[in-house]
Amino acid sequence: MSDPKRLLPLATLACLAGTMLPVARAQEAGGSSDIIVTGARVGAAALNQSGSATGIDLSLKETPQSVSVIDRQRITDFQLTNVNDLLSTVAGVTVEREETDRTEYTSRGFDITNFQVDSIGLPLFYSIQNGALDTVLYDRVEVVRGANAIMTGIGNPSATVDYVRKRPTAKTQGEITIEAGSFGEYRGEGDVSGALNASGTLRGRLIGARDDYGSWLDHNHTDREVGAALLAWDITPNLTATLGYARADNQARGVLWGALPLVYSDGSRIPYARSASTTAPWTYWNNLDQTAFSELVWRLPGDWSVRGVYTYHQLDSDARLLYAYGAPDPSTGLGVTGTAGVYPSRYRQYMADAYASGSVMAFGRRHQLAFGVASGWSKNVQYEGVGESVIDYGDIRQLAHFDPAEPDFADLVKQADINDRLIRLYGAAHLNFTDRLHGLVGASAMWLTTTGYSYGVDQARDASKVSPYAGLLFDLTRHITAYGSYLTIFNPQTEVDATDRRLDPAKGSSIEAGLKGEWLGGRLYASADWFHARQNGLATYAGTFGAGDDAGPVGTSYYTGLDTIAEGEEVEVSGRVTDHWMLAGGFTHLSLHDPDGHAARTFIPRNSLKLSATYQIPTWRDLRLGAQFRYQSGIRTTSGILDSAGNDIPIRQPGYVVVDLLAAIRVAPHLHASLNVRNIGNTKYLGTLEYGQAFYAQPRSFLGALRYDY
Repeated sequence: MSDPKRLLPLATLACLAGTMLPVARAQEAGGSSDIIVTGARVGAAALNQSGSATGIDLSLKETPQSVSVIDRQRITDFQLTNVNDLLSTVAGVTVEREETDRTEYTSRGFDITNFQVDSIGLPLFYSIQNGALDTVLYDRVEVVRGANAIMTGIGNPSATVDYVRKRPTAKTQGEITIEAGSFGEYRGEGDVSGALNASGTLRGRLIGARDDYGSWLDHNHTDREVGAALLAWDITPNLTATLGYARADNQARGVLWGALPLVYSDGSRIPYARSASTTAPWTYWNNLDQTAFSELVWRLPGDWSVRGVYTYHQLDSDARLLYAYGAPDPSTGLGVTGTAGVYPSRYRQYMADAYASGSVMAFGRRHQLAFGVASGWSKNVQYEGVGESVIDYGDIRQLAHFDPAEPDFADLVKQADINDRLIRLYGAAHLNFTDRLHGLVGASAMWLTTTGYSYGVDQARDASKVSPYAGLLFDLTRHITAYGSYLTIFNPQTEVDATDRRLDPAKGSSIEAGLKGEWLGGRLYASADWFHARQNGLATYAGTFGAGDDAGPVGTSYYTGLDTIAEGEEVEVSGRVTDHWMLAGGFTHLSLHDPDGHAARTFIPRNSLKLSATYQIPTWRDLRLGAQFRYQSGIRTTSGILDSAGNDIPIRQPGYVVVDLLAAIRVAPHLHASLNVRNIGNTKYLGTLEYGQAFYAQPRSFLGALRYDY
């Protein structure tokens, strides 16, 4: 356990890591607006602006899709220090916590596979988050629900998550935070920014965090260090260069690979303590994630700008894991065995993006255009060293006393060497037909090539597709706009079938229609929409590779292609109800089935409600009170165990509610104290049922923080 006293200096040192600026210089509140092609404008309406959906800087009301923005204030208030906690608060998004160090996300019934930073990023390069991505580097997170082919190249109708980095500022500013909480959690953060010369043309920012925390789960402990260093230089008044480097070192012990077997051999549920884990103290999963990138932005006469970005990303992973499987006897608890392995891997990604945006006059009206070209290449190499003995768990009801000896491991063998290359052209136009009627049209053309092998199976493939996009908006009143959008789906998939061969791309279409509104000078935003999407050949979980199966790595999943239809309704609100009352959240109802009407992907809740609110009383030392409310309906999955009539006995989890509370106050000038209580009702629930194994989510916990800013 780290000494909490050393977290403060570690945070302020910022670990020599870095991020990269988006398109143009960060603007001071109240300043004039340059063209920003990747993110929300700075100012009072920041929650209600986004460029993530189209590449054009539009208000949420002008964007014919559903967009949620989680800003830095909300991240700070509720201590959303990792992306898993943050995305669990976003309307319509479900966080599938399958293991302690691997997480997937779904929206509108489908897996989220599009993740970007400052609207830069190519799809396909894996949808699973290894470790816990820290939010200290980001100013806000934007989630575009529904298909987003213009900015991602594919029409996956789930969502696109865009992480918008913090930017160097000309004004000197800084912030230091220290935290302590339940399960031995200690955290320190430091963030300092300002001009490096008298004219302010050279600006820098250092960001760092150190997180050392235990867990409610047996044996589990994580130590994470994150840092960022960024530099922006105005070469001329219209030409800005940015360089950055970022480093995140996530070291975890006592990690889950797979999770708890949930049922006995007769299909009845196994009663576990909330702390139950099938791991062993000698397991670990270390992920070193580094990113370096450079950017050049040229602001042309008028409102046009050109942006070029080159990004290098590498992820080095080293893991020693233990996977448990089997359905134990209900009388003796015997029947669960485990296999261990060592799994080093290296992932390299190279991305280049060139992009232009601005406006033109045509037919007496001004219209906005954006277009660009992107190219990416990735290489993924994986090794395996199999444990040379099978581990017997004994009576699963005595899991708390399970402490097996570490087995010997075979020599490492390279099992996978995969290369993906993706090139795409994209463009969008926001057209003003009349004062009240507006259109958004665009397209993305993509060419994908894969070579290499995985566990002896050739992964070669070639695919290409042009995905058009069309949207229409009509201002019903000064405050309310009706909209509709249509997009074809072409979704290359990384999932493999039972022979460890990658599935063909899923294809289909996506439609969305609804109403959007802005009030109080754009400070309050609300939307209501209906969506319908169909994907043919969508990867659907079919099983897990077991010990002795040469087709794929033990403990990983294989899939089958299934035609799947998703439709539903969403209602969302965000912004300021008053100067002191912030509100965000939404309700989602979902129907998910195959063409014959049978329910599909039943591990995804059909109804969910997310609400977040804070109220500030400035005259009481800026007292801030807040709460988060999360509800999801019941879910189920198959157990693989048949009853006497030959029917599969389902594994079910009923619906549940989780409530978090916040209180914060200014104890002295520039010094703030806060207390967060998470899961105050101590609700007991599983993190997911996607793969038929699961572990219990965090119980009631407390987190206190002191923050100094200047």
